[in-house]
Amino acid sequence: MDRTSSPEPSPLSPSSPLPAPGLGTVAVIGLGTMGTGIAEVLVLAGREVVGIDIREAAAAQATAALDAATARAVRRERITETERRAALARFRTSRELTAAADADLVIEVVPEDYALKHDVFTALDAIVRPDTILATGTNALSVTRLAADSARPERVLGLHFFNPAPAMKLVEIVSSVLTAPAAVTAVTDLARELGKEPVAVGDRPGFVADGLLFGYLNQAAAMYEARYATREDIDAAMKLGCGLPMGPLALLDLIGIDTARTVLEAMYTASRDRLHAPAPILGQLAEAGLTGRKSGRGFYTYETPGSATVVTDAQTPGTRHEAAGAQVVTSVGVAGSGTMASGIAEVFAKAGYQVVLAARSPEKAEAAKARVAKSLARSVDKGRLTAQARDAALAAITPAGSLDAFAEVDLAVEAVAEDLAVKQQLFATLDKVCKPGAVLATTTSSLPVIACARATSRPQDVVGMHFFNPAPAMKLVEVVRTVLTSDEAHATVRAVCAAVRKHPVDCGDRAGFIVNALLFPYLNNAIKMVQEHYATLDDIDAAMKLGGGYPMGPFELLDVVGLDVSLAIEKVLHREFRDPGLAPAPLLEHLVAAGCLGRKTGRGFREYARR
Repeated sequence: MDRTSSPEPSPLSPSSPLPAPGLGTVAVIGLGTMGTGIAEVLVLAGREVVGIDIREAAAAQATAALDAATARAVRRERITETERRAALARFRTSRELTAAADADLVIEVVPEDYALKHDVFTALDAIVRPDTILATGTNALSVTRLAADSARPERVLGLHFFNPAPAMKLVEIVSSVLTAPAAVTAVTDLARELGKEPVAVGDRPGFVADGLLFGYLNQAAAMYEARYATREDIDAAMKLGCGLPMGPLALLDLIGIDTARTVLEAMYTASRDRLHAPAPILGQLAEAGLTGRKSGRGFYTYETPGSATVVTDAQTPGTRHEAAGAQVVTSVGVAGSGTMASGIAEVFAKAGYQVVLAARSPEKAEAAKARVAKSLARSVDKGRLTAQARDAALAAITPAGSLDAFAEVDLAVEAVAEDLAVKQQLFATLDKVCKPGAVLATTTSSLPVIACARATSRPQDVVGMHFFNPAPAMKLVEVVRTVLTSDEAHATVRAVCAAVRKHPVDCGDRAGFIVNALLFPYLNNAIKMVQEHYATLDDIDAAMKLGGGYPMGPFELLDVVGLDVSLAIEKVLHREFRDPGLAPAPLLEHLVAAGCLGRKTGRGFREYARR
């Protein structure tokens, strides 16, 4: 181009009119699961959509899927039959890119391969109008690079929907330094018109939601590969312990193990953070063609390729006989006077056990029992418990001002402060007080169980029994076995968990166990995003709730857990695994030093009204 001549004004420059109002005609390139879902969202919102895919079968499958989806919408009375027919009429398919010639917006969702996406964008440059916006659905490749290689970089941006597109509310809008503001505005308006929540993010692999999600998924894969826990226990732990809609290994199978590996490779290349270095098992499964649901086998085995139905395979645990080797437990001692201790006492009492609730003084023990009484009263008020059951549970709890009252219990559970010296002293006392053969359990969430066991003369009887808060409501218990724990003690605790209607998951004695070892690096990475000014608290929380289906955003959760507690766990994880990526984010340390500990102090990452 002659550099002395004036360049042609971009039709997407801030002073230029936007493309057709509302981006009325949209071309979707790639009719896999994501492309078909995006097409469904668009036609139901009144857009003319042309679906383009070189595979004839893909076009037929997309048409059939759209027909089935709109029929379901009619049955659920979300749309009328007339609206359904109109929506189907707005969708057509083609095997040629030239079908995008009249589109106001083109969204490509072809496989995550830069050369393939580059070829699509290069071809589109010669086909579409100068004012057509080109959007890539990538979640791992560089939007800036795709834009720079385009004839009109100012009209190129990222438009990242989440799977399944009709259900998930989040859309990440990714602009490069080359993207015209008018293009961003037009696509943001479209997302809102589609009923989605647009979040503006910068161009780096994974963006916000996947940038946080895939590191967590990668660690879960590595945890499974190390045989630390079974796939079923890892997935159950994260669903029951964190309220997630899917376990991480099942989610990897849904996403596609090959896709996940591609995303992680891009993230690691950009960050050099070892947490994003793909776990070797991802490469092994991908190379073997075991890519998840789409192939019929990944971490789990499925009924048929594309099916969501898991079937039994060689790794499926056999029927457990929990009672085998387990001791009979009729009485339980709970040591502690805080929220967790009273909650655990309530759990055992409601299940019919005789409970001794011991604290440092009779007054503290009575106060802990009073807390149980209030909790049980609330359950009666809400219709979850009868008055008779409440009275029976309260009668089963005997408060005591000394651990001497544990002399005849079959199971002793400590729920005192998360301080190793305090716990070791308590276990030394339990060793002297409790009868031979009694199982001694610690509820620690981050300290080594073996250190508690070594404070006794019977380490074979010591096991971890990590309840989650609030204990009466949360179904998960992590059962932590040390190298010295006996089969009998382990079997006894699992049998007790079943008796109190909790779901036990087995794990080894290392920092964080399953849940915290996967959860807190994810929270730490969210803090780093804010610290680096990549995204705001609100956008990150919205991204994880709307894009990942999380019940709470990371900053909401941090403020609930307590920033001091979170920092302590991060430090334990960093000390245990010696991974630089696990070092606590400086912003978290600064807030704790300033006394901003979350909801309990009225200020953490956000400010709260004081009660």
